[in-house]
Amino acid sequence: MTRSALYPIFFNMKRRFYFILTQCFSLLFPVAGFSQDNLTEKYNLSLEEVIRLAKKQNNSVQAARYEEQAALEDQKDIDKAALPNVQAGSSYQRFSNLTLFTNGLSHSDSGARRPSSNSANLGIEVTFNIYSGGKQRSLQKEQHSRLKLAQINTMDLSGNTAFYTASQYLELIRLNELQKFISDQLKRAQIRLENIQSLYKNQKVTKSDVLRAQVIVSNVELSLQQNQNDIAIANQKLVVAMNLPDSVTIVPTDSAGVEKPEVESLPALIEKAENSAFIVQKSGENIELQRTKLRTLQSDTMPSLSFYSSYGLNYPNYLFFPSVDQAYSIGFVGLKLHYDISSLYKSKDRITAAKLRVKELELIQQDHRNSVRSEIKAYYIKYNEALNRISVNEKSVEQAKLNYKIVNTKYLNQLSLLTDLLDADHLYQESRLNLVSAQTEALTIYYHILYTSGNL
Repeated sequence: MTRSALYPIFFNMKRRFYFILTQCFSLLFPVAGFSQDNLTEKYNLSLEEVIRLAKKQNNSVQAARYEEQAALEDQKDIDKAALPNVQAGSSYQRFSNLTLFTNGLSHSDSGARRPSSNSANLGIEVTFNIYSGGKQRSLQKEQHSRLKLAQINTMDLSGNTAFYTASQYLELIRLNELQKFISDQLKRAQIRLENIQSLYKNQKVTKSDVLRAQVIVSNVELSLQQNQNDIAIANQKLVVAMNLPDSVTIVPTDSAGVEKPEVESLPALIEKAENSAFIVQKSGENIELQRTKLRTLQSDTMPSLSFYSSYGLNYPNYLFFPSVDQAYSIGFVGLKLHYDISSLYKSKDRITAAKLRVKELELIQQDHRNSVRSEIKAYYIKYNEALNRISVNEKSVEQAKLNYKIVNTKYLNQLSLLTDLLDADHLYQESRLNLVSAQTEALTIYYHILYTSGNL
């Protein structure tokens, strides 16, 4: 068989091979696409829904709630310490023979213990604290302050998580808007490249314009890919904050243009921030806790008075002499007064140190108030600035858009340079991005004001 006769056979075998390979790919790719769809779950959430979900499911917030519950149980335990102490007990002993030595250890006699070799008792004791210098009350107030601190810490972590989640959500909105802008820019760059290539074919522009337009298209495509990665990263941070699976994709239902709170609603928050801020509330409870510790130390220098009672069944009877081989029961009630005189000089230095710590914490609280006042006023100024920037950027977008249309028309008519057209495109793109950034920044500042003032 000649070589020319082998060509059709080889061609048919090659075509069959490609057909089989195509069928395999057609079977594999739909399955892969279906699996990918199943692995991704989209959540359409608004800003308020994201905040509410993060407050409920965030791991740090849940851990703080457990600590709050533990502090509540500790408080119940301290309260129960004021109740009477009731103890019941019993014992039994079996004694060996009694050995008596005379003349040193040279002579001994042995006999049973009188009146019996057995001894046993069964009884109950009750003790109730009547007065201990206010120590029990101080311990209760101390634990109440610890519970209050745990509650404030839960609110603080919840507010901090809400602020962080809101910031990431707004960042995701900004990146999604930027994705649209870059996609529009890519379309403009591709159309511009086609127009420049047409002009180049008609010898109206140079080759450098074509090359520069191609570079711009490549750069925009790279920016688009980079922004997609940034969206994936922002989404990952958001789902982690809300304790959701990694397969979840958050789709914001709010936009950057959502209505912003009025400036007139902020002064009321700012005036109360010095007292309502979480850090100020914590420092206030720390002062109260230290004062309670001081009162506890001072109670150690006071006498204590307690009521106590006991009743029991005993064997044998040691109340009489000689002892009688019989069981007996007896009880008593009484008062016990105790005063530790050494506490007057032993507790002196500890009380002085506790007083100094109270003054230290008061200064720290005042410093926190000053910091909160300074910080929240700065955010108030920045919020006004952000709202003004929004109105300015809205006008800038319209002007930049009109400018791009004019310069694009001029370039197509060979009345302007490519540099002017690219500058106009960049200005239009930058003005749109600045508008979205101003809108999201204003909301971020607003939520920062809410968190700083203790209202988030």
